[in-house]
Amino acid sequence: MKKILVVIDYQKDFVDGSLGFDKAATLEKAIGQKIVQYKQDGDEVVFTLDTHNDNYLQTQEGKNLPVPHCIRNTEGWNVYGKIADLCDETTKRFEKATFGSLELASYLANMEYDRVEMIGVVSNICVISNAILAKAALPEAEIIVDASCTASFDESLNQKALDVMQAMQIEIINR
Repeated sequence: MKKILVVIDYQKDFVDGSLGFDKAATLEKAIGQKIVQYKQDGDEVVFTLDTHNDNYLQTQEGKNLPVPHCIRNTEGWNVYGKIADLCDETTKRFEKATFGSLELASYLANMEYDRVEMIGVVSNICVISNAILAKAALPEAEIIVDASCTASFDESLNQKALDVMQAMQIEIINR
């Protein structure tokens, strides 16, 4: 079985930066353990990075969410905490200027994974967007979201996002 772990936007600005929230920091240990396990099993681990430029406030997203975050090459753009040590220069990264990554979806489809597991933040925005793209790219693959390794700044939106993903035949584990 060909498996991959996708770590979604576990970046400083989403944990303790401009859009940070307490629950995000509590995920660090579980995310780290999952990454280590995938690597020990010889499976691939990739990261998405929310990536904006200095003109963020002039973009569609910036107009709707006027909080500069994840500006390329700033401290807030970096992978958070100890997870950064698990994302070295050999780790594949997908920089994305919006919620979902078409580049990631294309990569998943071309590599023909049997199982795609997603973890990270924010569940009701970027995690759900990428999970849906993965399901579209690989309709016969298992697409999984580990609820113990994802969160939102709003717990009710987190639960709703998990419900929507489950309704779309994305498996939610550790709920």
